[in-house]
Amino acid sequence: MTDLTNAGESTSSFESRSRVRLAIPFSLIEPLFAAVDCSIIVAAGAVGGIAYQRALGGTGEDASFYAGLGLVASFAYVLVAHFLGLYRLNQLLDDELDGGRVWAGWCLAALVLVVVLFLFKSGGDTSRGSVVCFFAIGGAGLLLARWQGKRRLRSALVAGTIRGRRAVVIGTQGELAQFARADLLARFGLHEVERITVPRDDAAKLPLSSSVQHGDALMNRIRQAGAEEIVLALSWSSPLDIESMLGRLRVIPLPVRLLPDLAVSTVVRHQTSMPQRLYMVEVQPPPLSTLDRLTKRLLDVIVAATSLLLLLPPLTVVAIAIKLESRGPVIFRQRRHGFNGKPFVIYKLRSMSVQEDDGTVVQATKQDPRVTRVGRLIRQTSIDELPQLLNVLQGHMSIVGPRPHALVHDYEYGRMIANYAFRHHVKPGITGWAQVHGYRGGTPQLELMKQRIALDLWYIDNWSLMLDIHIMFRTALELIRPRNAY
Repeated sequence: MTDLTNAGESTSSFESRSRVRLAIPFSLIEPLFAAVDCSIIVAAGAVGGIAYQRALGGTGEDASFYAGLGLVASFAYVLVAHFLGLYRLNQLLDDELDGGRVWAGWCLAALVLVVVLFLFKSGGDTSRGSVVCFFAIGGAGLLLARWQGKRRLRSALVAGTIRGRRAVVIGTQGELAQFARADLLARFGLHEVERITVPRDDAAKLPLSSSVQHGDALMNRIRQAGAEEIVLALSWSSPLDIESMLGRLRVIPLPVRLLPDLAVSTVVRHQTSMPQRLYMVEVQPPPLSTLDRLTKRLLDVIVAATSLLLLLPPLTVVAIAIKLESRGPVIFRQRRHGFNGKPFVIYKLRSMSVQEDDGTVVQATKQDPRVTRVGRLIRQTSIDELPQLLNVLQGHMSIVGPRPHALVHDYEYGRMIANYAFRHHVKPGITGWAQVHGYRGGTPQLELMKQRIALDLWYIDNWSLMLDIHIMFRTALELIRPRNAY
């Protein structure tokens, strides 16, 4: 497969990060062109009706009626233009004049309008002269808007004011050579934030320790780039290379897509019937869709904010008790790994006389002398975890998800348990599927941790909003019978 020691040079963040702040999202370009066309047609309907009526000495009181006709025609035109490919970005960026297709689409839209008037028996109420004016003004407006829009779009692309999806591009030198940064944006809607070149060496020949180091370096570069997806530029004729790379990337909770290789690109380069960006193949979907993440986030914010308001008085009493019993801060802070393995600082009510956050974090045990008297009570009732509601509001955690472990434990178990890193495909949670099955507290045996991880991975693979709500209710029952909490 690939030797990752010589992972290719970065694109220096493309000196465009300052530009991108005010950029137009790539996904909005086609809807914007369609919206402009609709506005022009509606306005042409109103203007055409008023102009003709005024020319005949009328009052132009039927302007709203002709604007309504424009609205009907605009819907028809946008549908026809979509099927004719007029809103595809590769067509919008093309210098070739496409007035013929614009007129063809407009004529079909006018035909649809005539049919609608006939079906609703409104032809007798409609001025033919107004319709002719509407047709002429609308067609001229669409042509002018198309010409101006294409000019401005090309200028925006050169100026870097169009923002695509942030992507890390990984591939061999030969396959990457066919994709310039501008090509990726125009054809696939990608804003390249990092380019990593991998030579074609067999990874199996590398020593295990060296392979692990190279894999870690690759993962760190991807995480630091802040990408929304990963794009592979590898030969489709080498499925083992693709599978090997996917094996490395499965720990990253980002969608992975495969670009067309040289052979496929040669075939589709001159095609016009479909947008070329559709030829990207999704080989690894994200754990949760955008809608799933928004739904889960909304539930988190509602539950966390409501819980903090209701629990503020008892939390204040507990905080005073902690302060009176022993020296030290009320809130204990410790670094944990969150979504995509990024570290964050977790909050807890301090329950111990020590505050470990280094390479020697020791899990609590029964009758642990480090646990204070107040600490023992709040640990048994899980009150010490409630400050993590602040972590939820900050976006570092979720109400439900795999429980985050200390960094040193992540490194330790990551080496011993297969697929351990997959836990970071979602945000860590205050409670989780493993916790409601009795896996709370310490895990002195490796087998117990494996069972906890298996439950965490099951939760990620089977997530639903109802499952989160079910776990919340199960958690309330678990607090009544505190198992393994000490």
